[in-house]
Amino acid sequence: MLCALIQQNPKVGDIQANCGKLEKSVKLAASFGATLAIAPEMAIIGYPPRDLLLYSFFIQEAREAALELAANLSNLDMTLIVGSVANNPNRFGRELQNVALVLEKGQIKTQYAKRLLPTYDVFDEARYFEPGQEAAVVMRQGLRLALTICEDIWNDFLYWPYPLYRKDPLANHPPFDVLVNISASPFSAYKQGLREDMMAAHARHHKVQTLYVNQVGANDELIFDGRSFHLDPTGKLLVRAAPFEEDMVLCDLGQGRGHAITPEEIPTIGFPQNSVDNGINIRGKKKYYPACLGLRNLAPPIPIMSPEEEVYKALTVGVYDYCKKNGFKTITLGLSGGIDSSLTAAIAAEAVGPENVIGVLMPSPYSSGHSLDDALELCGNLGIPSARVLPIEKAMTAFTDILAETFKGLRQDTTEENVQARIRGVLLMAVANKFGSLLLTTGNKSEIAVGYCTIYGDMCGALAVIGDLYKTEVFKLSKWLNATKGRILIPENTIAKPPSAELRPNQTDQDNLPPYEELDEILKFLVEDREGPGALEKRGFNVDLVRKVANLVRLGEFKRRQSAPVLKVSSQAFGVGWRMPITCASVFSARDPVTKKNSLTPPPTV
Repeated sequence: MLCALIQQNPKVGDIQANCGKLEKSVKLAASFGATLAIAPEMAIIGYPPRDLLLYSFFIQEAREAALELAANLSNLDMTLIVGSVANNPNRFGRELQNVALVLEKGQIKTQYAKRLLPTYDVFDEARYFEPGQEAAVVMRQGLRLALTICEDIWNDFLYWPYPLYRKDPLANHPPFDVLVNISASPFSAYKQGLREDMMAAHARHHKVQTLYVNQVGANDELIFDGRSFHLDPTGKLLVRAAPFEEDMVLCDLGQGRGHAITPEEIPTIGFPQNSVDNGINIRGKKKYYPACLGLRNLAPPIPIMSPEEEVYKALTVGVYDYCKKNGFKTITLGLSGGIDSSLTAAIAAEAVGPENVIGVLMPSPYSSGHSLDDALELCGNLGIPSARVLPIEKAMTAFTDILAETFKGLRQDTTEENVQARIRGVLLMAVANKFGSLLLTTGNKSEIAVGYCTIYGDMCGALAVIGDLYKTEVFKLSKWLNATKGRILIPENTIAKPPSAELRPNQTDQDNLPPYEELDEILKFLVEDREGPGALEKRGFNVDLVRKVANLVRLGEFKRRQSAPVLKVSSQAFGVGWRMPITCASVFSARDPVTKKNSLTPPPTV
């Protein structure tokens, strides 16, 4: 039996367009002889739908679209397994369920409800859904297909030392030959290897083939990397779909073990080379066989990318889809000549083309000469034609005059520095408004963590592109980019010089912060590993430094609450998966070692 894994990039809420593209992909798969097609979790409505699920008309539209899709495929000898949402048929519990629909012969033949509902990190499915209670096995051409949805496979008692849930949906499951999992699993670095290893454990344990179909593309801050795959019963990887792009691969589920498809097994179809058809990539090769429909299987599966490559690709997709799905054709960002804005600009240029990037240079009297030179060199390297130089000295003088009487007798401090940042924020917003452009913020995770950023200043923008990269990771990715491209994109001086906000003479970041190598190591323990200051002190970190950093993390929460969405590429990003209170005395508060009381240092208004 020939099966098509359809790796689709849906837009949340665009039900008709999602179904239309899915219909074309299924028909294309059928033309190649496939009789089973599998699409990702919630492919009909897009993931994550969040509070759209609270609108009953939205749920009704999803059901009607599924029935229409089934009717439009009724003339095919095809079974489609696709993710959506449906009303809970039971009297008790939440009104909705996260479901896999089995469409066949013009109707919804089977409906399976997801049984494990995640509520950690970015997930909040228990807010909307009632968990399913029953397993589902679908027969197709003599094969028994076990249906699961994303989290259902992430609780194998034999694989995980500390399972999150009290039940494993595959334990005591009715007999099956093929394990099917439809997913909308967000990207984070190193995650694909874990997925494949975990699914290989299922394959070996149950002695079955496994099919994993993941969403691709980005919706808001979540990025989905696709990389759907087919494993044989020994856990051997037979094929992996492309990373970070729509794709479709054919799998042969016959012979009880599955095997890779050869060109001879795929009917000849005369697609023009390098054409795009039906919403998925058609990369023509000899005899115009689409590589995405099986030719790739002749070679080893696409290798898992290096961490730097996959993070760079993920961020590029995140920016591209944010622009495309929200109607932005151009991007605006401030260019200081520093490493953060330079890497952000490189990602933006990769995502939408350098001709669609507007770089704004806003020198002040404290800006070094090399900052302007480095920013202009960056624009030349990237091919950005729209570099605008807007000096801010006159605006600084105007603000100084306006505030002179109010500030009379008071010494200058960070207030005046932050006025500069906010002037730049106003200018960036003005340029973005005038050109209908998407404004990107350029802050990194280290700065966001400790509040080393100016609210309503350099935090202005709709999307934080590198907000989930620590400063050390920004440097590492920038060096990788230059090495990979075979030429200098980010100027060497930008990488070599000490980071500085340049808001006062001879300022460097290390005037206020420890070296980033040390700061980032502490932050990773605090943020990703959820360790408190006491645990870090036991690890040998400087006691006073740990308390200072932990307190800065707590004090910066009010800024993060108002910051732009951060593209998530790590296991713990600042955003919907980070839900710290602003007003708190928590593990992030610095405790006095004598009194054991929490510090009550008020949040800075910067």
